[in-house]
Amino acid sequence: MDMKRIFLLALAALGVTAAFAQTQTIYTFTPVKDIKVTEVKDQAQTGTCWCFATTSFLEAELIRQGKGEFDLSEMFTVRNNYRERIFDNYLRGGKGNINPGSIAHMATNAVQKYGIVPESAYHGINYSSDKHNHKELSDMIKAVASVAVERKCQSPEYLKVMDAIFDTYLGQVPDTFEYEGKTYTAKSFAEKIGFGDMSDYVEIASFSHHPFYEKISVEVPDNWDHQQIYNIPLEELAEVIDNALTNGFTVAWDGDLTSTFCHKNGIAIEPASVDDYAEAVKFEKKFPELVVTQENKQADFETFKTIDDHLMHLTGLFKDQDGNYFYKTKNSWGKDSNQEGGYLYMSRSYTLMRNISIMVHKDAVPKAIRKKLGL
Repeated sequence: MDMKRIFLLALAALGVTAAFAQTQTIYTFTPVKDIKVTEVKDQAQTGTCWCFATTSFLEAELIRQGKGEFDLSEMFTVRNNYRERIFDNYLRGGKGNINPGSIAHMATNAVQKYGIVPESAYHGINYSSDKHNHKELSDMIKAVASVAVERKCQSPEYLKVMDAIFDTYLGQVPDTFEYEGKTYTAKSFAEKIGFGDMSDYVEIASFSHHPFYEKISVEVPDNWDHQQIYNIPLEELAEVIDNALTNGFTVAWDGDLTSTFCHKNGIAIEPASVDDYAEAVKFEKKFPELVVTQENKQADFETFKTIDDHLMHLTGLFKDQDGNYFYKTKNSWGKDSNQEGGYLYMSRSYTLMRNISIMVHKDAVPKAIRKKLGL
């Protein structure tokens, strides 16, 4: 996940201002619902978009619930996720997914099991950098994990070495920490902010090779724990997203970054014809967008044109000057990554066509759909 990020940010360095200005002359966005969320962060040189997007989603939930603004630690959750996947990889004889990527439920699962801490208690940078960089950490984890697999034994010494790697790169996890004059553990802090039980948060997908209104395991590498999520028809997935945003709930979105995903321009579109892709991204004029169906979405998934590539956070519903819906999307590439302050607008066609799954609070799901799912 996020392997396209370096390429996209390299493009961003080339003519961002001109491209952005051109986009603004083509598209004018008016808010239908713009939801208050926390500041854009930068995942930098890491494959941890899944955690940044889902943490942002949880921070938005705290705002929505009237609990205030919190800056939660992504790297505390990333560390605990690594512990889980390293063990999973060991049990699978080294054939598990030990790369950095995951999907949204793995963040909420980690919060459920280990708790959560504020950024001030664990920022996760214990090396000579002002930004996250997990290139060497990832290589170290893979190297040491392979020893246990080869020896068919997780010795006490091996476990100490693995913890030492995390301590070296991310810093030691405090047993307790102070927050606003009180002492907490990660578990007690999660309880304090209402995240002791994460069962209110559900993942939903739309794939026709599985039955609808049942739980399925989506076949993407980052779903390495094979957790099952709800499967519904595409038109109902769109209904869930729109209902959520209209009623003040945000959405964690997992999907693909195609060539018409233009973070530097602050926009992502899905042209009706693939022949239009090269011209469409110049933003010299608007192109008709694809009518997304269950069939064409499924076809692109089964031919690997849509892959599990990136997670972001949908924070608003907007319309362009022609009345077409766009979703305001919070990315995790830093506030200075484009002239939208790190946000972009994804068209409805793009959002649905390139989607793998979403996470929402169950109360954001329309009642009729909740009944079908037994929620």
